[in-house]
Amino acid sequence: MYSLDDLLYLMARLRDPDTGCPWDVAQSYRTIAPSTIEEAYEVVDAIERGDQGHLREELGDLLFQVIFYSQLGKEDGHFDFAGIVSELVAKLIRRHPHVFPDGTLASRVEDQASVPTEVKQRWEAIKREERAQKYPPRSSSAGKPSSGKSGPRRA
Repeated sequence: MYSLDDLLYLMARLRDPDTGCPWDVAQSYRTIAPSTIEEAYEVVDAIERGDQGHLREELGDLLFQVIFYSQLGKEDGHFDFAGIVSELVAKLIRRHPHVFPDGTLASRVEDQASVPTEVKQRWEAIKREERAQKYPPRSSSAGKPSSGKSGPRRA
C-alpha cells in the first residue's frame, strides 16, 4: 500500500524538468485551477449519488490537486505540503476551543457541553477575528469612496 510520502515523491518525479512528464512540467497554478474545480464537483456528485467507491477515487483526485499545488509552491519557494498541513492544523485547533481548550493538539475538554449552534457561532466569531488580523482595514483609504470596483470576496 502506498503512503502520502509516496504521493509527494510521485509528484516531484512528475514535475522533474529532466525526467518528468512534459505535461505536468508545463502546468502552473492557473492551468490546473479548472481541474481543481472539476474534481471538487466530481466529489460532490459521488456524494449525491451515494457512490462510496467512486467517492474514494474522486477524493484521491482532489487530494492530488492539493499535492500538485504544494509542489508548485515548493518549486517557487513559497510553501510546501508540510507547511500547508501545519497551518491547517493550527487553524483548526484555534477554531475549536471547545475541543482543544489550551490551544494545543494534546489539550482535552473534560465535559463537552457545547451544542452545535454555539459551536457554529464561536467558529464564525473566530473566523472574523482571523480575517481582521489577516486583512486589517487600510487607514489611508478609510472613509474614502471606493472606485466602484469590488475586490475579491473572502469565504
